[in-house]
Amino acid sequence: MIGVLIFPDFQLLDAAGPISAFEIAGRYARRSTPIRVIAAEPGPVRSSSGVEMLARKFGPAAALSTLLIAGGDGVEAAARNTCVLRFVQSVARRGTRIASVCSGAFVLAEAGLLDGKRATTHWHRTRQFLATYPDVKLEPDSIYIRDGNIWTSAGISAGIDLALALVEEDHGAEIAQDTARQLVLYHRRSGGQSQFSSLLELKAPTGRFGPLLTWARENLDASLTVDNLAERAGMSARHFTRAFIAETGTTPSKAVERLRIEAARLRVQASHEPIERVAETTGFRDPERMRRAFIRAFGQPPQALRRAARAG
Repeated sequence: MIGVLIFPDFQLLDAAGPISAFEIAGRYARRSTPIRVIAAEPGPVRSSSGVEMLARKFGPAAALSTLLIAGGDGVEAAARNTCVLRFVQSVARRGTRIASVCSGAFVLAEAGLLDGKRATTHWHRTRQFLATYPDVKLEPDSIYIRDGNIWTSAGISAGIDLALALVEEDHGAEIAQDTARQLVLYHRRSGGQSQFSSLLELKAPTGRFGPLLTWARENLDASLTVDNLAERAGMSARHFTRAFIAETGTTPSKAVERLRIEAARLRVQASHEPIERVAETTGFRDPERMRRAFIRAFGQPPQALRRAARAG
C-alpha cells in the first residue's frame, strides 16, 4: 500500500500528481498498488487552494510499502506535529521506502531521517532548510534524490518526476515510460530546478555501470577517457562503448561531460570560486571548453548562470 501523507494547507499537486502517476502505472502493470491518503486527523483536509481531500487516520506502519509526504504552506506546522513525526519515524524503523515532495522534506528532516543524507527541496525553501537542518547534505538544484530508502524531490511538479522514478523501481523502465507518455511528460526531465542531475538522467544508473558512474562523479578531475573507463570496467574499449550505449542510451564521453556540467554548475551558482578554478577541478581544464559545454547544455555561459543565481 502507498500512503500519501497530507496536512492542513498542503499543496494539492504534491499529492494529486504522484497519485495519478501511481494509478496509471498500476493499470499498465496490471498490478495496482492500493493508494491511501492519510493524515493525523481523519476527514476532509483543506489544501492551500481550498480544495479538500478526504484522508484516513494513520494506520499500522507495517501496511505501507511506500510513504509519500506532501509539502505546502502548512508543512512547518506538520513538522511540529508529534503525531506526524512519530508515525513517520515508526515507518522508517521498518525500513519502508519514504519519499517527500517539495517542502515535505522538512517533515523528514525534523524526524531526523535526513541527517547526514543527500536531499533536496523546493528552491524557494533552500536558505531556510540549510539554516534549520545543517546536518543534511542539501543539493538544491536536483529534481529528486535517492539516498538509501529515503527519496526527496524538488518543487511541486517534481513530485511527478519522483513518482515516475518510484514506478520504474517497482515496475521497470517500460512501465515508467508508458506512464510518462500517458501523462504527456518526459520519462526523465532534462532540466531540474536549475540544472539536470546527470546520474538520474541516464537510462540505467543502477545497472552494471552504476558503480562506474558513481566513481566517475567522485573523480571528475581524473582522466576519464574511454580507454581508462573501459579498463576500470574490465572490458575492451570497443566492447565497453557498445555495452555502455546499449545500457545508458548515451556514449561514455557524453555521460562524463554531463557529470562534469552538473558538478560545475553547482559550484558556479553556489560559490564565488573563479570560473577557471571550477573548470580545473571538475575536469574541463580549459574554461573555454567548459563555456562551450554550458552553452550546449543550458544555452548560456557559466557567468550568465552565476549572475542569474545571485539575482535570484
